[in-house]
Amino acid sequence: MKMTFRWYGEADDKVTLEQVAQIPGVSGVVGCLMDIPAGEVWPMDRVLALKSQVEARGLELEVIESVNVCDAIKAGTADRDRCIENYRQTIRNLGAAGVKVVCYNFMPVFDWVKSDLDYRLPDGSTTLAFRERDVPGNPQDLLRRYQADATYELPGWEPDRLARLEELFELYGDVDEDALRGNLVYFLEAIMPTCEEAGVTMAIHPDDPPYSVFGLPRIMSTRDDLDWLCRAVPSPRNAITLCCGSVAERPDNDLYAIIEEFASRGRIAFAHVRNVCYLPSGPRDFYECAHLSSEGSLDLWRIVRALHDNGFDGYIRPDHGRMIWGETGRPGYGLFDRALGVTYINGLWEAVSKDGEARS
Repeated sequence: MKMTFRWYGEADDKVTLEQVAQIPGVSGVVGCLMDIPAGEVWPMDRVLALKSQVEARGLELEVIESVNVCDAIKAGTADRDRCIENYRQTIRNLGAAGVKVVCYNFMPVFDWVKSDLDYRLPDGSTTLAFRERDVPGNPQDLLRRYQADATYELPGWEPDRLARLEELFELYGDVDEDALRGNLVYFLEAIMPTCEEAGVTMAIHPDDPPYSVFGLPRIMSTRDDLDWLCRAVPSPRNAITLCCGSVAERPDNDLYAIIEEFASRGRIAFAHVRNVCYLPSGPRDFYECAHLSSEGSLDLWRIVRALHDNGFDGYIRPDHGRMIWGETGRPGYGLFDRALGVTYINGLWEAVSKDGEARS
């Protein structure tokens, strides 16, 4: 297992590489190039510049989150083959730079949806939350709320792209779940030979939330969805980013069984490990709490043990953290609470590992 930390780049992140390098047990960053539009090639010189910047701090750049999949590919428009060829070239460039895993998603229009970016907890910290009653029926209203609240560009909610929100909804008007599945398989079958040549694994992120929002199709929400994808494109370079929070946002998902199954099948390349706390206000309502098991509804020890005992040897990052100790920044991506999460997860991993050694 390698512990990593998501970093948006010098121009887009208040957290510095110097700070990341000081977190015990972190071997690398999960990087990105925020300014390159989906569908365009990541130039080799930009990739190498990012790699050099990261390595200058003694860290590795082996995971990218994300090379966004453009709407032409997801919706299956006439321009998708050009965009796929650009994606293939990006994979070649990343592989040549030593990148091993690319996290991506296949959610139309929005990469994630929350009702609150600064849900206040009793201790005074703030966090991301989803309360179904607070999600407006018109996505334009939610977009305006995000734009008013956010001081940083939110990944998956890029202002230039979402300025065409009505057009995007029209683009997906005839795309149901079956069509979206077909478009995903078309994309993966086209890029798998390149991934295999470049040594890059594509790791899909589950839907967030794991059900339809605003009438948009969702196809990566359940155990059966993940199983379908692994069988539809059986290459080992087609893998999963197991986001504990996203899977657990649907309480009928058996998170621990899903981890055990897909880790034992060797299909989890990357794990986002976090806790959520279910709210009594509705069956889908929750907030993102501290990583500590006792703070929320998930058992982080069971998560870590399920990964460890079933042969997981990929990358982990602490997922969204609260804003604590007066910190401000991109919602979910402050320094302090995620650093606490790193320490907690690493401690659990060490304990589970040593317990396994003692039992053997």
